[in-house]
Amino acid sequence: MEVKVANTDLAQIKDEAVAITFFEDEKVLKGKGKQLDSLLSSGISNLMKDGDFSGKAGQVTVFYPQNGYATKRVFLIGLGKKDKFDLDKIRAAGGRAVQKAKELKLKRFAFIYPDNLPAKFQNQDVAQALTEGVILANYEMAKYKTIDRENIVTVDAVTLVERDSKKSSAINKGREIGEATSWAASLTRDWVNFPPNELTPTKLAEETKKLALKYNIKCQVLSPDEIKKLGMGALLGVAKGSQEPCRFIILEYNGGRKTESPVVLVGKGITFDSGGISIKPAENMDQMKGDMAGAATVISAGLGAARLKLPVNLVVLVPTTENLPSGTAYKPGDILTSMSGKTIEVLNTDAEGRVVLADALAYASRYKPQAVIDLATLTGACIIALGHAAAGMLGTDDKLKNRLRDASKKTAEKVWELPLWEEYGEQIKSSIADVKNTGGRPAGAITAAYFLKMFADGYPWVHLDIAGMDLEEKGKAYTPKGGSGYGVRLLIQMLRDWRR
Repeated sequence: MEVKVANTDLAQIKDEAVAITFFEDEKVLKGKGKQLDSLLSSGISNLMKDGDFSGKAGQVTVFYPQNGYATKRVFLIGLGKKDKFDLDKIRAAGGRAVQKAKELKLKRFAFIYPDNLPAKFQNQDVAQALTEGVILANYEMAKYKTIDRENIVTVDAVTLVERDSKKSSAINKGREIGEATSWAASLTRDWVNFPPNELTPTKLAEETKKLALKYNIKCQVLSPDEIKKLGMGALLGVAKGSQEPCRFIILEYNGGRKTESPVVLVGKGITFDSGGISIKPAENMDQMKGDMAGAATVISAGLGAARLKLPVNLVVLVPTTENLPSGTAYKPGDILTSMSGKTIEVLNTDAEGRVVLADALAYASRYKPQAVIDLATLTGACIIALGHAAAGMLGTDDKLKNRLRDASKKTAEKVWELPLWEEYGEQIKSSIADVKNTGGRPAGAITAAYFLKMFADGYPWVHLDIAGMDLEEKGKAYTPKGGSGYGVRLLIQMLRDWRR
């Protein structure tokens, strides 16, 4: 989709449709709303008087002008109560405009840039959110459909209309940022949606390498032999059950000062998780192709940071493998030796994500990082605790947690902190090894994070459990059913704000 900005008067808009936003129960139309209403011979105000449009959040009404107005459809989109407004409301409004356009099989439309938002919202931020909304809502995973492809509708272009040329610079800057963040989030959606027979560890590494070359990022992919030389017995242990070779992906982006330590992002890259010997139930096992969402998220965020040329040094680490049962698979009762030298007693082979991350977190220490953040679809227990509304956040550094909270508020990608008290460590003590890979059902998301904490030595660290957030099951304003892309915009926003 192309998103562009046009300095055009409302009377001169000629497009397949024009979209405009209103707050709930606006008694008197002002600014652009009043101007468009006049151009439509009071069509909007009459709809409001008759109760056909109230401006409630999520409401979309299509008005067909009968007075010769050059654009034959007008989308009236509700933002809800003005005192409840945040940037996600405009993001959702953009998404709903695209949904309506696709429903009507339109290829393009204009969106009147709002002029009635609370003063604290800056033009750049509003334009970014609006751009994200339209692009993310337009996302389609149609690669594997061969029947009725002619019925697949995507919008080719959206024009943001703002007559005041003085606002153009800020709006265009927001548009550019929104395009980059949406591209990165869509990349994660693609990878999460791809079937596991196509997106193997090798393929994920190859695709990452291609994109790294395009955006001038250093990329190194370690083979099983190289992984073995590093002593990554945890990653190799999980990988034993699959004929697909594991990989360890390293991205390095240097946008900050040469002397500055990097921020390290770590992502769980299980391209398919059957549970291994501790096999999962057949129901919904197909969704386990998304168990590499953490990896997809951190890679995409790293690429997005490079595309935006952010002034930070960044390292992305991804241990990637399949977790399958076979005659060579690791077993309950096995003991693995991690890169850190700490030993892991395996009680459940379906608790493999924390095992592979143990080696990646140990590897991260060689960078002497400012901070380390790992993302993983780690536990079903996190879904029980938080549902599908937020990722679980646990860690050792309050400042880093606050950075993520601040980014969460701006992106509407929610995080919620869970405790990481020492008492939880008692549940994962092993009698024959340094740690066991599960503490049982009680506080499962917390004990999994506590396991990771044991390998996150010597640096500020936060873990995000994104189980429940990687897939959208029903579809929302700008998130179609399937891979959600959750976490990409969150991380990019945090990196954009890193020096503030």
